[in-house]
Amino acid sequence: MRRCGGHRSLRPPPQSPALAFGFSTMNVSRSNYRVFSANSSSGCTELPTKITERLGVELGRSVVYQESNSETKVEVKESVRGQDVFIIQTIPRDVNTAVMELLVMAYALKSSCAKNIIGVIPYFPYSKQCKMRKRGSIVCKLLASMLAKAGEAELHGRGAVVLWEAGFLRLRLRCCSLRLFSFCLFSCFRAQSYAERLRLGLVVMHGEGQHSESDMADGRHSPPLSRTTAGHTGLELPLMMPKEKPPITVVGDVGGRIAIIVDDIIDDVEDFVAAAERLKERGAYKIYIMATHGLLSAEAPRLIEESAIDEVVVTNTVPHEVQKLQCPKIKTVDVSLILAEAIRRIHNGESMSYLFRNIAVDD
Repeated sequence: MRRCGGHRSLRPPPQSPALAFGFSTMNVSRSNYRVFSANSSSGCTELPTKITERLGVELGRSVVYQESNSETKVEVKESVRGQDVFIIQTIPRDVNTAVMELLVMAYALKSSCAKNIIGVIPYFPYSKQCKMRKRGSIVCKLLASMLAKAGEAELHGRGAVVLWEAGFLRLRLRCCSLRLFSFCLFSCFRAQSYAERLRLGLVVMHGEGQHSESDMADGRHSPPLSRTTAGHTGLELPLMMPKEKPPITVVGDVGGRIAIIVDDIIDDVEDFVAAAERLKERGAYKIYIMATHGLLSAEAPRLIEESAIDEVVVTNTVPHEVQKLQCPKIKTVDVSLILAEAIRRIHNGESMSYLFRNIAVDD
């Protein structure tokens, strides 16, 4: 081009395959970042592999394994000096091992002189322990502090939640095409935002099932049934009744409608099963459970299969292939699309709020 008198700026830009949201591999990055997976289990690398395929990059070369004494060891097999590094960590059943792998990986990359280390954790472990209960502790705060100390500059774990608006849209289009029934969403604050976005009716459920958190843990049986004042024999205070669990109550009309119960995590499903039975009694046509993270521990697949729930839709933030084999009602939505775009935007310094507000129906 120069010999013929043409300047290099006149060269046509190379064509690249289109990616999600209309972006291409040329604007995915400035070629100075790496994406790693901190999982030693091969079953947990599916999501990181899908994300890197959408980004048009290769998964970083590293080895994560457990030694004979159960210690975690990480070996980074390529240079990351002066680069932005994203660590994608999916949480398997062995939560503590996954946390240690993430910590050791972050510290290994920090020791390798990485410029920035960003953790992409779709399901943040110990997130249930985010409130102070009696003499307990806020464990998720402790874990976040440990990750920051190990070298992670930023933590991003919200992206998978936003995909649910797209998932709800797909379900709405599929069912509305039948033109048979209306919808109603349950829960409160989270469901209200979805109902406004999808223009659906909102029905509120309140109360608790009989198998909720331990009564002893939340002090339902305090104060004792009877007390006597110290130093006054025979003087008895009035009887004080212990607290009781309120029954599940449905506020709104669900007769002949499709009910959608939304939550962030579905693990123990006793409360969901009890809610589904109550909705069936009130005349609901079908019942869908939609949750971002499908932990589905213990007997959850069997209870779902035997319940009035028609379908449970979760994302692939947590591996649950075994549970899907045990219960055909469990369906999975892939979140690699939105996580890949979130990584691209973080690296390029683009707006993240735009991503959360502008998810197309087709996505």
